[in-house]
Amino acid sequence: MIPKIVRRGLPLLPLAALAGCNTVVMNPTGDIAKQQADLITISVALMLLIIVPVMILTVLFAWRYRKNANAKYEPDWDHSTKLELVIWGAPLLIIIVLGLITWVSTHKLDPYRPLDRLDENRPIPASTKVLEVQVVALDWKWLFIYPEQGIASVNQLVTPIDTPIRFKMTASTVMNTFYIPTLAGMIYTMPGMQTELNAVLNKAGDYQGLSANFSGDGFSHMKFAYKGVTTAEFDAWVQETKANTAVLDRADYLVLEKPTAKEAVRHYGQVEPALFNRILNRCVAEGTMCMNQQMHEDMKRNQMAAAIRQQSQGGKSALAEALEMCVAPINTLMK
Repeated sequence: MIPKIVRRGLPLLPLAALAGCNTVVMNPTGDIAKQQADLITISVALMLLIIVPVMILTVLFAWRYRKNANAKYEPDWDHSTKLELVIWGAPLLIIIVLGLITWVSTHKLDPYRPLDRLDENRPIPASTKVLEVQVVALDWKWLFIYPEQGIASVNQLVTPIDTPIRFKMTASTVMNTFYIPTLAGMIYTMPGMQTELNAVLNKAGDYQGLSANFSGDGFSHMKFAYKGVTTAEFDAWVQETKANTAVLDRADYLVLEKPTAKEAVRHYGQVEPALFNRILNRCVAEGTMCMNQQMHEDMKRNQMAAAIRQQSQGGKSALAEALEMCVAPINTLMK
């Protein structure tokens, strides 16, 4: 025979399964992610100020005005100024507060905004140098390029703690989402476009990053290892990676970007200069014009056509019409 107190607690048994859940989103080790977690907590608490009383009053009214109850019966009652103030005033105040918090946090947590602190108690020292990491979302793996260090890695990101990091991100084919729950929120990566994220990690450890946007067959395996290390350990890792003889050039990248799943971690001791810019501008393959160069040539043709139109007194000149009809890019490559 199961004791009565145990039977009453059985409905709560499924909650025990949550004890092993990873609550990294609400307990992160990065300052930006921590501020985002605090924002979630504050927003939920403000909304509960309305939700909880409504749920309690729903049960209270059902019990108080049930059949055969002794509640006061007032069939002609239709208005109460005090009750109207509570019903409309409280939600309005909460919406105003939520709007204010949203406006402030949207600007403060802008991923493009440079950091102004390491955590809530430490501003960034004047001598601190920002670490730049170039991120490329491939099918279905991640490429990380360290331009200042001249190295790269696949499916492994290593950064020093208490150091501001500026991520510059793009994608090879389709849109993905760069997401490290312990570090910051999700940022989209798109081909032909560059997005940015400024963040800082405050505690060393082994974490995980992933893509949170479905991108095909290998999406579920599109994860990478993220290691937060001390500055000395990071310098040692850089030197160890530089000792690797593998070189990531344009030809190697074209092989790397072919779709593969469950790609093993690999490192490159050297990276071809400006490779990320070529990936961003869709001109890694030999003989292709970079997007920024093509847009620059288009702008020059349009400016020339506009200048000729302004100088023409009797309508469009033959040269202006020819320039407007020309749609093929000038055959020059960005060096």
